[in-house]
Amino acid sequence: MEILYLKSVNSTQTYIKDYIRKNGYNHPVAIVTQNQTNGIGSQNNSWDGKEGNLFFSFVISRSTLPEDLPLQSASIYFSFMLKEILEEQGSYTWIKWPNDFYINNKKIGGTITSVNKDLIYCGIGINLSKVDDNYGFLDIDITIEKLLNRYFQYIKKSHSWKTIFSKFVIEFGKNNNFTTNINGSKIILKSNMLQPDGSLQIDDKKVFSLR
Repeated sequence: MEILYLKSVNSTQTYIKDYIRKNGYNHPVAIVTQNQTNGIGSQNNSWDGKEGNLFFSFVISRSTLPEDLPLQSASIYFSFMLKEILEEQGSYTWIKWPNDFYINNKKIGGTITSVNKDLIYCGIGINLSKVDDNYGFLDIDITIEKLLNRYFQYIKKSHSWKTIFSKFVIEFGKNNNFTTNINGSKIILKSNMLQPDGSLQIDDKKVFSLR
C-alpha cells in the first residue's frame, strides 16, 4: 500500500478518486490527513471533521479481496478489521451496524465504501480527540503510522468474509436497542435481524449497508 500523507484536503474520498482518474490504478493507494474540510459521510451526508483527527481513504482491486465477500457488506468487512487492530492495542471500540465505530454509547467514527468497476474505495474517519459532547474519541494512544501500517498489513492477508463475519456476529448483540436509519425510517436493531451476508432482514426485505 502506497500511503500519501497530506496536510489538508477537502475530502480524502474525492481526492483519491480524482487521483485514480488522473493516474490510473497500478497498486493500492491510501490518502491520509488530519485536516479534512468537506468530508463525505454515509447516505451522502457531510462528515464534519475537526482538525487533528484521522481521515483516510484507500483504493484496492476487487481481485485482492476474498471471493466470499459480499461487496454490499464491504463496510462491515473493513470496519471490523480496523476494530480488531484497535482492540489489539487495548481499545474498547465496537462496530454498530453497518459502518460506525463506537465506544460505549458514543460514535467515534465511521466507514464509507463504494465500488467502481474493478476497484473498491473505502474511506474511514476516527476521532482521536474530543469533538463535542455528542461524540466520543479513541481511548488509546497510538501513532497514525503504526495504526495504518498494522491495518493495511491485515487487509493484505485477505481474510475470508466467513472468518470476519463469524466474529462480527458475536459482537452484534451490542447493537441491540440501538437504531439505524433505513430509507428515512429509524429501525431498532435486534440480533435476529442479521443475515450471513451482512444484511438485515426487516419484515420481508433484505437491507444491506450500501455505504
